[in-house]
Amino acid sequence: DALILNMRGGRISRQGAWGIVRHYGEKVGLGGRLTPHVLRHSCATHLLDHGADIRVVQELLGHASIATTQVYTRVSPNGCAAPTRRRTPGPEPAEARSPGPRRR
Repeated sequence: DALILNMRGGRISRQGAWGIVRHYGEKVGLGGRLTPHVLRHSCATHLLDHGADIRVVQELLGHASIATTQVYTRVSPNGCAAPTRRRTPGPEPAEARSPGPRRR
């Protein structure tokens, strides 16, 4: 059974999914930076960061090798996520903001 249906009630195509992602990416100001792959990577990283079993994530992603899935374990709040966080929408983390002018 299909998880997402198109306007005619059939399975959504790969191109249809791309169109939806592109539309909403542009709508929120991300332009071409939001892709289905970015969503897939973000979801896998989120699952692992919140305690999901790596074998479950491997199966969800369809990876034949656990080594491929382990790439997502290297993206964590202590690793590569900090530079990525500055490129995502929303307020900057407090530690990334400049202190601004001093008040007397």
